[in-house]
Amino acid sequence: MIKKNDIKDYLEKDFSISAEVINFVEAVENDIKATLHDLDAMAELHQYRVIKAMQRAGLGDRHFAVATGYGYDDVGREIVEKIYAEVFGAEDALVRPHISSGTHAISLALYGVLRPGDQLLAITGAPYDTIRSVIGLVDKYQGQGTIKEYGVTYDQVELREDGSFDEAAILAAMTPNTRMIYLQRSTGYSWRKAITLEAMKKMIAKIRSVKPDVIVFADNCYGEFLDHVEPVSVGVDLIAGSLIKNPGGGLAPTGGYVAGRSDLVHLAACRLSAPGVARETGATLGINRTLLQGLFLAPTVVSQAIKSAVLLAACYQKIGFDVCPEVTDYRSDIIQSVRLNTSERVKTFCRAIQEAAPVDSHLTPEPWDMPGYSDPIIMAAGAFIQGSSIELSADAPMREPYIVYFQGGLTHYHGKLGILLSLQRLMDEKLIAI
Repeated sequence: MIKKNDIKDYLEKDFSISAEVINFVEAVENDIKATLHDLDAMAELHQYRVIKAMQRAGLGDRHFAVATGYGYDDVGREIVEKIYAEVFGAEDALVRPHISSGTHAISLALYGVLRPGDQLLAITGAPYDTIRSVIGLVDKYQGQGTIKEYGVTYDQVELREDGSFDEAAILAAMTPNTRMIYLQRSTGYSWRKAITLEAMKKMIAKIRSVKPDVIVFADNCYGEFLDHVEPVSVGVDLIAGSLIKNPGGGLAPTGGYVAGRSDLVHLAACRLSAPGVARETGATLGINRTLLQGLFLAPTVVSQAIKSAVLLAACYQKIGFDVCPEVTDYRSDIIQSVRLNTSERVKTFCRAIQEAAPVDSHLTPEPWDMPGYSDPIIMAAGAFIQGSSIELSADAPMREPYIVYFQGGLTHYHGKLGILLSLQRLMDEKLIAI
């Protein structure tokens, strides 16, 4: 039988992690074991929901057949979208490997629905960096077909300091031309907790009391399987996200989704292919088995990632760093932020996460000018699927106050290894003390 001391010996010998760091993390994990245990109930509930959706759809082995060419009558593609629609509480869903990223999925929703003269109103402050480029808020991307170039106006309302909606400012910013309200559920590169579904529900009700026909869109990236339901069930009309984040379960090799009202999903499909064609083409080339198996595993994988996020928060809070969310906070995305305060700590932290990776662990992350971002970004991601942020990863814009964003881990043990190495390497560099 393997004992705890066997694990400690292995970590010391093969990963050069000291007994001091191992004992520290073990003690912290023991302190929060009740919180970690509660996360298993979330995974169990969602596992049953996913299974029932697959059963109701009549999923069979025939749905895993390979479709080619135009992909007419791709029954696998059709059942994937039927299952996603039920899991997300939506009328319809567009789930395709042809959607290359979360940004691409969100773009389909924006370009598909908005028309010249419409106003897009963001009520959670500035969207994620890459979406700002899509909207037309970054000068160097002007002339490349941003939505502002197509005559869509844009405005935004900041969240209050406590991360809540500024109700009065939102209602005042709405105009007769407000066609779409934009919500970003996750933190992005900001210092706030993710938006909860309960907060969304209350704000949407107030918005609809003023303008019943407004379309509410939510960027759902990083938020899937973190509550009893998804945003569509609390009044959101349309959501979008990436399959190489939560819902792909670490198995989906690419892809994204748009889900919600059937008429709006159709408009997104028209943008993905062409008007008149919409969702009727797009061969999935035998990928449906992998997409569905990833969805089947997603509830467990997401709970594992959240356990690692909670443990990271507890460890870094204990040694004096500000963390968001805090250990006992309700979580609406998988991201854990730590304010490290110096560029050297950020770089050392990310390099330690890379060192924990099963893939490309020998590489050394460096900040660089990534397309779509306004500051140099450092990213650690040694993943089986390139860019998969449900796998263990960390990234940070190189700007004050030097906040690092940690997410993922297909297993809690992998996430824990990243935490152990981050603490050890920061200690080695005399950047922290525990």
